[in-house]
Amino acid sequence: MKRRRTGLKTVLAAVAALSLLTTACGGGNSASGVPDDGGPMPVSIMSMYFTPEPPGADNVVVQEIEKRTNTDLNITWVSPNSYGDKVNVTLASGDIPDLMLVNDPFSAQVRTMVQQGAFWDLTPYLDDYPNLKKFPEESWINTKQADGKNYGIPRVRPVEGGPFLFLRKDWLDNLKLEVPKTTDELYEVFRAFTKDDPDGNGQDDTIGFTGLVNQDNMGGYGAIVSAFTQTTGDWKEVDGKLVNVNLLPEMREALEWINKAYTEGLISEDLAVLKESQTKDQLNAGRAGAAVNTVEAAWEPTEAQLKTNPDADFLPLVSLNGWNNRDGGFFGMFVIPKTVSEEKMKKLLELMDYGASEEGGTLASYGLEGVHYTEENGIKMATEKAKTDIVASQALGQIFMSYDKYMRAYRSGMPNEIFERNKKIIDERAESSVPDKAIGLYSETGVSAGPELSKDIQDIKTKIILGKQPLSAWDAYVEKLKANPDLQKITEELNEAYKQRQSAS
Repeated sequence: MKRRRTGLKTVLAAVAALSLLTTACGGGNSASGVPDDGGPMPVSIMSMYFTPEPPGADNVVVQEIEKRTNTDLNITWVSPNSYGDKVNVTLASGDIPDLMLVNDPFSAQVRTMVQQGAFWDLTPYLDDYPNLKKFPEESWINTKQADGKNYGIPRVRPVEGGPFLFLRKDWLDNLKLEVPKTTDELYEVFRAFTKDDPDGNGQDDTIGFTGLVNQDNMGGYGAIVSAFTQTTGDWKEVDGKLVNVNLLPEMREALEWINKAYTEGLISEDLAVLKESQTKDQLNAGRAGAAVNTVEAAWEPTEAQLKTNPDADFLPLVSLNGWNNRDGGFFGMFVIPKTVSEEKMKKLLELMDYGASEEGGTLASYGLEGVHYTEENGIKMATEKAKTDIVASQALGQIFMSYDKYMRAYRSGMPNEIFERNKKIIDERAESSVPDKAIGLYSETGVSAGPELSKDIQDIKTKIILGKQPLSAWDAYVEKLKANPDLQKITEELNEAYKQRQSAS
């Protein structure tokens, strides 16, 4: 059946027609999307990639997965730089792939389409897929929609080891500095990384931190902000109620800190327009001493720098001001549109269940043993063939991944001593990590007014950081924000949802 590009209302009408068609014709025939001759089932997928180039249709691992699952995979790979925009356009078009990664399961668009019945409710089916059920309970709980049901398969991630600061340990050693434990100490490290020639090349060519801010959030600077506010996300529990962190005095302190670092040239001067790929380039080239990413991601710039500097070492921090974040157990989720028949939907769950198995997850992230990796003492070491064949967790591992507590401790090619150090860091973080109290909570006003409000808040934050407005402008803005009817309503609705969640737990 050839798909036409349609609006959402037309898609939903087609859902009803398709339901009648599959009922009349019976399951197992070509109308269901599952070949009745036993041939490979065509599967369209949309996801993002983090490798320099995405895997092609002729990729050896793609072909091996197709062989083992009897599928014909048609994967649309999108750069993370433009993925959010691509999701919005694709959802609006109604021409939705069989499996589509939505990077924000709680965006206004996704919530509205859930309410309109655009996606399969997977809740009644999940018990039949044991590998998916092995995902952390938080992964499933935190991706439930307002009605308490799961409309997607979490792109599973550990609850520990998520995005946080990492920095050049070898630069600290060169400058005889200790690993920073507070934001005050971190500021001095950024200053030294920028001003004191940490790489010893006699040139003024380094900065303390590279990172970007997004249109609606603090991006890479979120970890620094959270060290001040001592919370994950935009809502902090104060005296049993959720309070928006922008109303707290700690947010002002964070903005003052970042503005000072910007004014002194210690952080990226083009942070408002910087792309994620550009921050990686700066780290890999040895021009920046710190950034924010997952624990294992610190290995990428380390590996790049080791080619010219045998002492290079990016160290993930355990905490800052005694704080670090606890993740929700997911990084987006894969939805299945109701234009897919029930029979094919179940087959798609089988495919994702295979990807969540040890065999499927290993194949997707590491490739073929003896070809793309060798294993010694439980450590998988990537071969050069893995790089040329684009085999890595940052490629097909963005679709198929088996759960592992230490998933964010290891990356292909990492030596054992770094792997063991990362596991220790993850265990230490678990002792003090703080979850996002508001994750998954539903606010109708948040859906309608939240996105614009977030952009408005971030706009003035960015202007203050760049020095385009004084810090006093933030004080005036906060007073107006306290009286903002939309924020007041969002706060009321989220607290009601939070109260319901607390009473149900």
